[in-house]
Amino acid sequence: MTRTNREPVTRVAVLIPTYNERESLPGVISRVRASVPTAGVVVLDDNSPDGTGAIADEIAAADPSVHVLHRPGKQGLGRAYLAGFDWAMEAGFDAVVEMDADGSHQPEQLPSLLTALEDADLVIGSRWIRGGRVRNWPAQRKVLSVGANLYTKVLLGMHVNDATAGYRAYRTSALRTIGLAGVESQGYCFQVDLTVRAVRAGLRVVEVPITFVEREIGVSKMGKDIIREALTNVTLWGLEHRGRQVRDLVRSVRNRKRT
Repeated sequence: MTRTNREPVTRVAVLIPTYNERESLPGVISRVRASVPTAGVVVLDDNSPDGTGAIADEIAAADPSVHVLHRPGKQGLGRAYLAGFDWAMEAGFDAVVEMDADGSHQPEQLPSLLTALEDADLVIGSRWIRGGRVRNWPAQRKVLSVGANLYTKVLLGMHVNDATAGYRAYRTSALRTIGLAGVESQGYCFQVDLTVRAVRAGLRVVEVPITFVEREIGVSKMGKDIIREALTNVTLWGLEHRGRQVRDLVRSVRNRKRT
């Protein structure tokens, strides 16, 4: 592989959005700190009614590498991450990691994502490449995820196999390059949105295999509205992409005729 002259990644912030995750959060933070002791942890709590924010504050009081951003209420995954991105960039971090609070993203696999980030702008922990897998998923959910990612890959013309994946690492320089001001997507669509922006900006996007483990504690936040938003937006983006391709083809043919 050809190495590029990217700046070294020395300061990493692991962003963990939370809403009613008081039972799982302490263990996840402990595992992150054990796997990458030099990384900071930023809990993005949407005013969880179960007291997750208070527990996060207790952890932060005992560990200066843990920070908590308290948000006024449940506003969606996308807005939580955007707030975390802004905080991390202002604080001078070189990279940010997206990680679920329920343990489905294994902190022990974080070093492999950060190693890959040395020669990339965005690293996606992928379930759907060689070596990637999921545990404890019903067949229906697996079919839905594989089908959604195939639909996204074909319609948007991207090389990414798991664009909906939520375990990923960005260089903060990449976030500045793609621009975040116009991002309004929520849920899993947020992940597709930023992936598309990174690819269109010519950034280096790579995938590394992970094992995704279905949560054992708490309730999944996946709902019909999240699926509907993703399907609608990906379809619209795909039509726009294909429309540009047709326009470029027509323009190319006209130019050849003129010459």
